[in-house]
Amino acid sequence: MDYQNYQLAYKGNGLDYFRIMLVNFILTIITFGLYYPWAKARTLQYMYSQTTFQNQPFVFTGTGNQMFKGFIKAFAIIFLAYSLVFIGVMSNLKLAELALLVFYAILLVLMPLAIHGSYRYRFAKTVWSGIRFGYTGDRWALVRMFFKGIFFTIITLGFYLPWFHMNLRRYLLCNVRIGNARFAYKGEGAEYFWLNLKGYFLTILTLGIYSFWWQKELFAYFVDNLALTKDDEIMLCKSTATGGDFAKLIIVNVLLLIFTLGIATPWVVTRTLTFVMDHIALDGVINFDQLRQDQEDFSDATGEDLSDFFDFGFII
Repeated sequence: MDYQNYQLAYKGNGLDYFRIMLVNFILTIITFGLYYPWAKARTLQYMYSQTTFQNQPFVFTGTGNQMFKGFIKAFAIIFLAYSLVFIGVMSNLKLAELALLVFYAILLVLMPLAIHGSYRYRFAKTVWSGIRFGYTGDRWALVRMFFKGIFFTIITLGFYLPWFHMNLRRYLLCNVRIGNARFAYKGEGAEYFWLNLKGYFLTILTLGIYSFWWQKELFAYFVDNLALTKDDEIMLCKSTATGGDFAKLIIVNVLLLIFTLGIATPWVVTRTLTFVMDHIALDGVINFDQLRQDQEDFSDATGEDLSDFFDFGFII
């Protein structure tokens, strides 16, 4: 198969997304938050359907019912953790500090479990051209990596954080599959550390102006180190964005949010997703017509909803 360019695009528009957000907001308010899982499912279904690869849309097959069940489980877990603290404090005020320590320990344990569950559910519900994505990471391997990263970050007073970030990102992305093809990520902590150190000081020295180029370099580092492989075939990702592109995107987005008092949020989200897709070049020799369905379905959305409680971003 000849080396070729692949097309990734986002075709949504702000008005459609505004309607979805408005309906979701109203229904979530009048149901006292119970509609949230269906609101999230509807949002993801829309965004996936407007994202295309080779002019074929992605499909999110998750449902509000699945997310509601996960929401109830996640709420019960968090409520139990809060209850333990409350009971400990009320029974003996001297145990308040210990109760809080136990509470934070529980939350810390839940974090890697939430990440693992979220990845497993989200990718199991992602389909392109009839082929299901999947996440094959091991729960306890991720937990061990997470706590190792937390430990070294603490004892190094935060200096280990770039290595922690890259190790976590690499483990997650290298365990993502689409059929019998797999992603590979080769970002390294040392490179990421120096990239951020340079960006931090140059942003200060330029009174913030370099921040757009810092964002451009971070985006390029995340994208350029990502690839999709299948046997001896490979598709490489490459960022085409410039610092000027990011400046235009961010400045206009901020102005839209300020002068519309946040009403332009759907248009800001749409502009950002369109920008991201338009500035990722994909080149390689993978024959996508020969992808084989190797991934299994998974319908437990507890991790997905726990991630919402923790307000995690989705690592891509």
